[in-house]
Amino acid sequence: MMLTLTTAGESHGPGLTCIVEGMPAGLMLDREAIDRDLARRQLGHGRGGRMKIERDRAEVTAGVRHGRTLGGPIALTVANRDFANWQERMSPWPVEDPPAEVHLPRPGHADLAGTQKYGLTDVRDILERASARETAARVAGGAVAKAFLTAMGVQVLSHVIQIAGVAAPRRDDLRPDDFGGVDESPVRCLDAEAGRAMVEEINRLRKANESLGGVFEVRAFGLVPGLGSHVSWQERLDGVLGQAILSIQAVKAVAIGDGLEVAGLPGSRAHDEIFYDERRGLHRETNRAGGVEGGMTTGEPLVVRGAMKPLPTLTKPLRSVDISTHAPAQALRERTDSCTVPAAGVVAEAMVAFVLADAYRRKFGGDHIDDARAAVRAYRDRIGWGDI
Repeated sequence: MMLTLTTAGESHGPGLTCIVEGMPAGLMLDREAIDRDLARRQLGHGRGGRMKIERDRAEVTAGVRHGRTLGGPIALTVANRDFANWQERMSPWPVEDPPAEVHLPRPGHADLAGTQKYGLTDVRDILERASARETAARVAGGAVAKAFLTAMGVQVLSHVIQIAGVAAPRRDDLRPDDFGGVDESPVRCLDAEAGRAMVEEINRLRKANESLGGVFEVRAFGLVPGLGSHVSWQERLDGVLGQAILSIQAVKAVAIGDGLEVAGLPGSRAHDEIFYDERRGLHRETNRAGGVEGGMTTGEPLVVRGAMKPLPTLTKPLRSVDISTHAPAQALRERTDSCTVPAAGVVAEAMVAFVLADAYRRKFGGDHIDDARAAVRAYRDRIGWGDI
C-alpha cells in the first residue's frame, strides 16, 4: 500500500489539479482545514502582486463523499483567478492572434535548460509549469495527508529560522504548542525580535531590487519508530525526505536534524545516546539526528531544514542572451515576489506530511482508516510505545 501525489497545471493557466491515490476509505476531511493551508501558503512579508489576485480554495472533484474518503483517487482543483488576464496567452487551444514568443531566459530558473531539453523556442512553455505556483496543488494534497496523519496521532508544523543574513536563535526544545502563533508573524518566525529584523531586511533589499532566500524548518511530532527502512536505498526515509524538500522550487539544500553541524564535530558529540527508565522506556536526551537513524524514524521529533536561494526573477533583471538571436539581453522581467521563504515552509509541511503519510501506508496498510489505526496500535503495543 503506497501513496502517490500528482499535480498538473500552469502558473497562469485555468487552474491547478492534485490527485492523491492510496488513501484509505473513511478518513474525515475538513474543507476549512484544506483551504486554511492554501491561505497560509499565500502569507509572508515579501509576496508580490499575484497574491492580491488569487484567493486559493480547493474544490474536491473526486474521491470524497459527505466529507469522507471513498478509497479511490482524490482529485482537488485550485482555480487561477489570474487566468482571466491571461486567456489569450495561456489558452489551451489556438487563438487568432498568437502572442509573441518569449526568448529571454532568467539565470537561476528552468527557462534555458527547459527549452533545450524539450526542443522549444518559447521560454513561456517552460516557465509556466516550472513556476512555484504549482505548489498550491501540493499544499492541497498535503492537507489530505495531514488529515491522515492526525488520525495516526502525528502533527507536522513549520517555521522560518533565517532570511538572508538574519537568523533566529536556535530552539531545540520546540513542542507543538510553541507553533500556535507562528502564522501571526509576517515572516512565520517564532522569535519576535528576529522576525522584525527579517522584515526590515526584506524591505531594505527589496528597495535595492534584490530578492532574498533563507531557511525554513519542519518538525513532525508523534511518529512511531521504524518508519522507512535500512534495507535498501529507496526506502531510507531521510533520502525520501531529501528528495521531497529539494523538489520545492528554489530549494538548494536540505538537512535532517543537525546534519550540517555534526559534520564538523567529533563522534562523541555527534550522536544521541540511548537511555532507559520505567516511566519513559527507551529514549534519548538529545536529537541531533533529527529523528532519523539508519533511514528509519527513532520516535523522536522529526526535524527537517530546507535552504532556499533568492528567487531568480528580479525587478532589476540579470544579464542573459536572446535564445532566438543570441544577442546579449536582459533576462525576462515578470511580476514577482521578493521573498517566499515563509510560504516555502508551508509547502515543505505538505511535502513532509505526504512522505510520512506514505511511510505509514506502506508499513501499516488498511483499506479503511480504522484498519490503519488498529495496525498502528498493534505495532505500538508490540514495541511498547504507548497508543494513539
